[in-house]
Amino acid sequence: MNKELLSQKKKSVLIGGIALFLLLSNFSLPQSQSFLNISVKDHPKLSRIIVESSFPLSFEIEKRPSDVRIIIRTDTSFLIQKEPFESSVIRSFGWRRGRDYYILTFNIIPGRFSYDYFTLDNPPQLIIDLSPLSEKKEELLPEPTIVPPLSRTERPSAPSREIKTVVIDPGHGGLWPGAMGKSGTLEKDITLAISLKLAAVIQRNLALRVVLTRDKDVDVSLENRAAIANNNKADIFISIHANSSYQKDARGPETYFLSLEATDEEARKLAYLENNPTQPEEGIAGGNQDEIQMILWDMAQTAYLKQSSELAESIQNELNLLLRTRNRGIRQAPFTVLAGVACAAVLVEVAFLSNPREERRLLNEDFQNDAAKAIYDGLVSYLERNS
Repeated sequence: MNKELLSQKKKSVLIGGIALFLLLSNFSLPQSQSFLNISVKDHPKLSRIIVESSFPLSFEIEKRPSDVRIIIRTDTSFLIQKEPFESSVIRSFGWRRGRDYYILTFNIIPGRFSYDYFTLDNPPQLIIDLSPLSEKKEELLPEPTIVPPLSRTERPSAPSREIKTVVIDPGHGGLWPGAMGKSGTLEKDITLAISLKLAAVIQRNLALRVVLTRDKDVDVSLENRAAIANNNKADIFISIHANSSYQKDARGPETYFLSLEATDEEARKLAYLENNPTQPEEGIAGGNQDEIQMILWDMAQTAYLKQSSELAESIQNELNLLLRTRNRGIRQAPFTVLAGVACAAVLVEVAFLSNPREERRLLNEDFQNDAAKAIYDGLVSYLERNS
């Protein structure tokens, strides 16, 4: 009897042990965590970036004068691991996450370089080789195409200057609400919210003085906005706006710099409405071209058209990445607020209030933060190219 009981106890213990082992195995095995492993290795004639992942990579590579960026499109969260490195070409590595993408940024030392890349499948790897260019092989980046505001044989060139002050101009305000969305959202409120966030991120990350043309809901004339910039010796002027169109499906960002001749009819109408917030739209067909022409050549903005176009291009690229829309391109129009500013100056239409979907996004604080960060990234890219 005792032997039978002992045998049954042994069987029970054995069965219980097996069950416990299986139970613990199910719960103790770690869940598979998606990851990226970043490593950098120098070779005699190149520096190699190796991005190894635990999942198939969908990526874009963007080469800029001072960095290489890898844009990974995914909704999935993953862990980013970086191995310590020392490189003669790559200075540092950073990353940030958007709503459905990650950006990996490899900052490089000043100088020209070329890159090539290839992929491997098992495990998934993206390999980028960076090679400094000799003077004979130097590849010059194409200059942006600029349409001059007037045909003149000579145009003043911008004096070289150290960038110290950024003036941010929240469009409209006070009695001038600007565009209004279908749900009643006012442009003046959106522009102020994004401008305050942009000012904060610049002050947090860059050793620059930041001045706002308004920091609350008040009237500021177009002339006074330019005067604030000039009186504070602005080196960069960024005017923030939200767009509107009769085409309800119009979407995406637009970034403008100054010209007497607008890029197209839509840009001309937009400039007229921004320049004349108190006048009826019927006046669009006329417009005081003589006044704008006088401002263009009397003020110093004409000396900064090249810098303004480069700043517009940098910001537009970042906003395209944020909104994932077709590139509406950098545009030109005779905005009075830009004409009076003696520095690199752009006007940014972040998104369309007239589009219900984009109106909802503009009201979202996370989107406002993303928009401010995109404009900041565009500013940083411009600063790096002009340092």
